[in-house]
Amino acid sequence: MSKTAPAGADPAPVLALKGVSKSFGSVRALRDISLELRAGESHALAGENGAGKSTLIKTLAGVHRPEAGTVLLDGEPAVFHGPADARDAGIAVIYQEPTLFADLSIAENIFMGRQPRRTLGRIDHAAVHAATGALMERLGVDLDPGRTARGLSIADQQIVEIAKALSFDARVLIMDEPTAALTGSETARLFSVVETLRTEGAAVLFISHRLGEIFDLCRHVTTLRDGQLVASEPLEGLTEDELVRRMVGRDLGELYPKQEARPGGTALTVRRLTREGVFRDVSFDVREGEIVALAGLVGAGRSEVAQAVFGVDRADAGEVRVNGQALRAGSPTAAMRAGLALVPEDRRQLGLVMDASIERNIGLTGLRQLRTRGLVRRAGERARASDWALRLSLKYGRLSDPVGFLSGGNQQKVVLAKWLATEPSVLIVDEPTRGIDVGTKAEVHRLLSSLAADGLAVLMISSDLPEVLGMADRVLVMHEGRLVAEIPRAQADEESVMAAATGRAGSRGEAA
Repeated sequence: MSKTAPAGADPAPVLALKGVSKSFGSVRALRDISLELRAGESHALAGENGAGKSTLIKTLAGVHRPEAGTVLLDGEPAVFHGPADARDAGIAVIYQEPTLFADLSIAENIFMGRQPRRTLGRIDHAAVHAATGALMERLGVDLDPGRTARGLSIADQQIVEIAKALSFDARVLIMDEPTAALTGSETARLFSVVETLRTEGAAVLFISHRLGEIFDLCRHVTTLRDGQLVASEPLEGLTEDELVRRMVGRDLGELYPKQEARPGGTALTVRRLTREGVFRDVSFDVREGEIVALAGLVGAGRSEVAQAVFGVDRADAGEVRVNGQALRAGSPTAAMRAGLALVPEDRRQLGLVMDASIERNIGLTGLRQLRTRGLVRRAGERARASDWALRLSLKYGRLSDPVGFLSGGNQQKVVLAKWLATEPSVLIVDEPTRGIDVGTKAEVHRLLSSLAADGLAVLMISSDLPEVLGMADRVLVMHEGRLVAEIPRAQADEESVMAAATGRAGSRGEAA
């Protein structure tokens, strides 16, 4: 893939920030930031969670207005009174978290407020569906335009958001973690679309915590730290380690600090678990002190197996045991009492109450212990939250602040704290580092490794293959709803895992 801008001198910026600052109360989110986006160039924005990337994106998108500095469009000062102004100026944003209307169709979500009309003002549904189908064909995906958004996977929701952005024929495409929930093939397809747009003259601002993607796709990188500009420079000649040091201000150390496993007794037993039409005949064990990864392509049934094990979805057949105790199917309460904990893939929708405080979110799994005569003891709730905030190095203003105020990485820590506070014997984590920065990712990996070393059994679902290979003692691979391979750590590599995930190899290996 070519990453270079058109030959000759660099073109004038299509969109730029000059000396922009923005505060929220006492928090200075951006300080004197300058950035230039040029036609035909893919430009990366790097930084830890909380560095100011989201605020910068929302300033370009018209969500926030800078309190100092200027937004320039084609070299002229521009004032966006809202996202509609930015959209009309040709700026399209794909945010990290999908924001679809669950009860509307895919086509309705994409063309909300601008549907083609027939005579007498009636919506031309056939035209809307045809246009949506054309967008899906351009993206190379098979999604029914008439399907409602409710129930779509994170990956499919992200595809709909991408299609929505492309439908505006944007001159500037801002992509905030668009690949966080996509498989390798889906990411490659997305990059192909981005490359087509770039060669057609679009300016692309790309944000990703996957450094390899930044180096694969982009030509230039701007790095933020604590709301300030660290560097804006060509990627040519820059190494990943150097970029990480710019982002975190220090040497990060090992990204996958996996401690040697010393497996104990079997903590989780799954036998012939089946949910008709979703997955079938799934059997595996997870032992104390072990991190077992459940790998496979999006749609293979990994998250669905985890939800059935925990009881969120009721299995049609099979058995789940925790420390030898059989669980009642379809009962998360029984699973929790037996020592199971589940950190879901979609932390915002399924893991947190976004408007509730940090301390209330951490305390949700312990309300029974925190109640006296039916009332929650605020002092006990705060002490519990404070203890876990300290243990997980949570970055926050006040524990009484809404959890929605936190960065994505710190929100993930709150979800982990909520479940670790139950003192589980088995922890199921679904996409534990999706959408969080490289520094926080290393912290989460250290935490999981430490928990396993202390005897916790960990079942980890991840689409990040380096994470799977770096953290797992064994890799279980699913393909089209079946468990097709079990690969010991010493034998696991990208080729063997992907061969099983794509159906090219399907024998169950021996456990380590």
